[in-house]
Amino acid sequence: MNNQKQQKPTLTGQRFKTRKRDEKERFDPTQFQESIVQGLNQTGSDLEAVAKFLDASGAKLDYRRYAETLFDILVAGGMLAPGGTLSDDMTRTEFCLFTAQEDLETMQAYAQVFNKLIRRYKYLEKGFEEEIKKLLLFLKGFTESERNKLAMLTGILLANGNISASILNSLYNENLVKEGVSAAFAVKLFKSWINEKDINCVAGSLRKVGMDNRLMELFPANKRSCEHFSKYFTDAGLKELSDFARNQQSIGARKELQKELQEMMARGDPQKEIIAFTRDEMKKAGLSEQAMISIIWTSVMSCVEWNKKEELVCEQAIKHLKQYSPLLKSFTSQGLSELSLLLKIQEYCYDNIHFMKAFQKIVVLLYKADVLSEEAILKWYSEAHVAKGKSVFLEQMKKFVEWLKNAEEESESEEEEAD
Repeated sequence: MNNQKQQKPTLTGQRFKTRKRDEKERFDPTQFQESIVQGLNQTGSDLEAVAKFLDASGAKLDYRRYAETLFDILVAGGMLAPGGTLSDDMTRTEFCLFTAQEDLETMQAYAQVFNKLIRRYKYLEKGFEEEIKKLLLFLKGFTESERNKLAMLTGILLANGNISASILNSLYNENLVKEGVSAAFAVKLFKSWINEKDINCVAGSLRKVGMDNRLMELFPANKRSCEHFSKYFTDAGLKELSDFARNQQSIGARKELQKELQEMMARGDPQKEIIAFTRDEMKKAGLSEQAMISIIWTSVMSCVEWNKKEELVCEQAIKHLKQYSPLLKSFTSQGLSELSLLLKIQEYCYDNIHFMKAFQKIVVLLYKADVLSEEAILKWYSEAHVAKGKSVFLEQMKKFVEWLKNAEEESESEEEEAD
């Protein structure tokens, strides 16, 4: 007889009980849209009442989950399908941004609605920025009036800091640029932005996100010139934006020129070639001699690895500048250019601590090489210097300036005797 107990069969795998609340809710914006639309239809065009309704609804409705739906309704009256058309199968409201009056005052009131909503529900901030980016990509699907209202609102929101200037990336979409939609939209946007703040604030925001050098991209490649940009925005009443873009273009050209000069010096190209190239580029970019001498000085001083010891760097600088004195001399034919160079030298020696004691020796070297005249040095000493390291540099120059003054007086008395 077999005493071994027979094993009972076992089930493989495990069964877990799933609680109802743990099941992921299916994304269904229909009910959410109906609640928002109904509320907006009841409050009508009273934007104070709309702001209060949205504030209260956030406690009952899932704004976090349906942020895109919420913003679509507030802007366009209903959910937007790809391309910017309204979805047909859902209820809509006539009380939204796109049906509002097309004027700055109304857009400012709408901006306040969004501002209050995002201040109250901070988590909507990111979703709102994404919504604006999406709306900009949908511009072709909107009417001209709808685009104008969206442009004015976006400008106000940018001025208030509700959104970042990085949203402008959407305007560089190839199709929008090609059909002139981006440039036309930008006119309305910048007008309302500058109206709220000023060009300096606008410039600061653009620089912060690296957009300050990209404004030309609002136009197709064949129209991407400073002249076209300037005319387009000046004619539209935005001369300050056109001036800003021109200035940015000039800064870009200067940086490129400086880089090219440094490369030529690093290669050891003959100075005659460097001078000819620089003259040509100066003419092309429409730069003054004063602007050019600043670029040359920076290029000359950037193409060397300087010694970290103060006593050695002075000797190294004199040797290096002696070599490039013909280049510096070629672009100091005017008194103002000489002063510009002196100020650049002052700033450079102050900003680079190892050069603090080298200032006087550099100036004397350039005086002897006919780059700087005694008139320019005396003017710098008496009135044209800047505050940076002023007391140190004036003290360094004191004896040399006295010598210059004495030499000038002797020369004058000799002339009088000869007469």
